[in-house]
Amino acid sequence: MSLRLTPLVRQTACRRTGINVNATLRGPALRRRFATDVPPPPPPRKSNSPLLLGALGIGALGAAYLFYGTSGTPRETAKELGSAARGAAAAVEAKVGLRHSQADYQKVYDRIAESLEKEGYDDGSLAPVLIRLAWHSSGTYDKNDKTGGSNYATMRFKPEAEHGANNGLNIARDHMEGIKKEFPWISYGDLWTLGGVAAVQESGGPTIPWRPGRIDGFEINATPDGRLPDAAQAQDHLRFIFNRMGFNDQEIVALSGAHAMGRCHTDRSGFDGPWTFSPVTFSNQYYALLLEEPWQWRKWKGPAQYEDKKTKSLMMLPTDMALIKDKSFRKYAEIYAKDEEAFFKDFSKAFATLLELGVPTSQFSSEPWSMGK
Repeated sequence: MSLRLTPLVRQTACRRTGINVNATLRGPALRRRFATDVPPPPPPRKSNSPLLLGALGIGALGAAYLFYGTSGTPRETAKELGSAARGAAAAVEAKVGLRHSQADYQKVYDRIAESLEKEGYDDGSLAPVLIRLAWHSSGTYDKNDKTGGSNYATMRFKPEAEHGANNGLNIARDHMEGIKKEFPWISYGDLWTLGGVAAVQESGGPTIPWRPGRIDGFEINATPDGRLPDAAQAQDHLRFIFNRMGFNDQEIVALSGAHAMGRCHTDRSGFDGPWTFSPVTFSNQYYALLLEEPWQWRKWKGPAQYEDKKTKSLMMLPTDMALIKDKSFRKYAEIYAKDEEAFFKDFSKAFATLLELGVPTSQFSSEPWSMGK
C-alpha cells in the first residue's frame, strides 16, 4: 500500500516545519527493496483501509483547525475540535461495523425497563420523567443553524441543566447515571433517548423506532434558554417552537399527547396536578378529556392553569387548551380522541424523529430498531 498524505496535512506540515514532505517521501528510506527469492504471498486478511481513512480524515480535520483556527478562545477551539473529532470517529465507527450490537443495547433497554417502578415517587413510576428527559434533551434543535438536539447530551452541563423548563429533570438524570455506570460504553444521548423509548413502550404506548449513534459533547455545545415550550403560552408560541425544530401542526398535536403521562409539580414548573386519571399509562385519554370534560380556570395562588369542573383533580395548561381553541390543531385532537391507533402511529413517527434531531445521519450505522421485543 502506498503511503500518501492528504494535501491539507502536507501543506500544514510544510508551513509549520519547513520540511519538504514530497522530497522526504522520495528519499531512500522509503524505497521498496526486493529479495532474490520472492516468498509466497501471505494469506489475505481483512483490510484496515476504512479505519485508516477515518484516522486520516480526523487528522486532516485537526490540521485544519490548527492551521486556520476558529473564532473562539484556545479552550473553546479545543472543545470544538473535540466535538468534531468525536463526530468523525462516530461516523467511521458506524461505517466499519465497530458499534455495539442491537443485543447489547437491548440489555440496556431491559435494565431501564426493570428500574421504572419506584414506590413513593409520584404515581409509582419514573416513566413520565424519563419521557420528559428524552423530550427536553432533543427538543432544543434549531433547523436553521443545526444546533441543539440529542447529539451532545448537553443537559449534563450546568447552563442547560438550570434552564427553567428542565427543573426537576435532575431526578431523571441521576437515575440514568446509575444505568450508565452499569453500561459505561453507551453515550448519554443514546442512553437518555433509549430511556424515553422504554418509558413509552413499557407504559402501554406504541413501539418507537430507535437506533444508536449520538455522541457526548462539551459545555460549549449547550443551547441557550428559551428553546423549549413555555406552558403559559398559546398556539402562536407552540408553532414558533415546533416549527423551529421542523414539525408541522399534526406533529405538534401528536407530540403533545405525551401529556397523557405524569403530572406537574409546584416546585418544578409551578403548575400542579396530572392531566389524566391514569398518569402512568400511555393512552389517548389526554385528548378525550381535553375535548369532553368542561374546564375552568383554577382559583389559586399559582400560575394560570385549568381544572376540570367535575372533580377538580385534573389540570390542563394554556398550551393544552390551545390544541382545541386553534382550528387546525383541533381537527387532529379530535382524530386522536376517537382513534387511539391513529394517535399511536403518528406519535411513534413524530417521537422517533424528535429523538434524532441534531444527529448527523453519518453517525447512524443502521436503520432504526424495534427495541423491547
